[in-house]
Amino acid sequence: MHCVSFVPHQLSLTSVYWHYLAHYLACLLNWRLDFSLGFADMPLKYFQSDATDKDVVAALERDGACVVLNQVPAEVLDAVNADFRAPFDELGHWEEDDFSGYTTRRIAGILGISRAAADLVEHPRVLAAADAVLLRNCENYRISSLSGIEILPGEDNQVLHTDDSVYPLRLGNTQLQISAMWALNDFTAENGATRVVLGSHQKPAHAGLVDPIGAVEQAVMPRGSLLLYLGSTLHGGGANRSQGPRAGLINVYSLGWLRQEENQYLNVRREVAETHSTTIQRLMGYCRHPSPGGSLGSWQNPDGSWVED
Repeated sequence: MHCVSFVPHQLSLTSVYWHYLAHYLACLLNWRLDFSLGFADMPLKYFQSDATDKDVVAALERDGACVVLNQVPAEVLDAVNADFRAPFDELGHWEEDDFSGYTTRRIAGILGISRAAADLVEHPRVLAAADAVLLRNCENYRISSLSGIEILPGEDNQVLHTDDSVYPLRLGNTQLQISAMWALNDFTAENGATRVVLGSHQKPAHAGLVDPIGAVEQAVMPRGSLLLYLGSTLHGGGANRSQGPRAGLINVYSLGWLRQEENQYLNVRREVAETHSTTIQRLMGYCRHPSPGGSLGSWQNPDGSWVED
């Protein structure tokens, strides 16, 4: 980066001071421009429902986020919303703080609450993106967390953060997580559509909970659409200035050798987990993760033999 500077032929002590101050400000201005232009000069990419997975993943990895429109039918959304209604009302207020908000309802244990939500967790569009991003650094991946989020009128912007800041390390350009936000009703600029900072995944000096320099895009999208973003992409819930709630389901998937943020074995009863598909069970963590030194998460059969799955 080059800084604009002006040096007069004759300098007094005062002029030296002003010269270096001007030089510093010029450098700072250029740094701010360099930093912000990396974020601001790319609009959020939208895809139609018939887009190829290759094109979607390319945009996701280039920009850090993208939207695929109209991915699930209304009857699936209606079923998920019906399943979520009572838990939102009865349990959703327990997680209230400066980060989560004070007029936002949040629920977990999704696979124990809603059978219909499993269709969104194992949706082919989401798994294709997770395959492309995560499988280059693991043998399999799993659910890190599943959360229903309902932003009520009057809520403020959530602080911008990265989902992967839950882990106390960074491994170069390795993506630890990928997230999929499902719009259970229309996401609008007024009701709190998720905000994303495009390109922020390429500047991983932040460790979450920071305010970046640069433009923030809102993922405005109709119900049934999908916002994909990387674990290292800055994002946050939007302020709800409307008269109604904004509901979404956020699925976070992580490398198979990382510990899950939400313990699926305890949050979903085993007898319920057994009724889900094999894909869902493996995403919950009911599988081994092979590694060069053996495997992670192995267990024994009643006869003492080790499970080989």
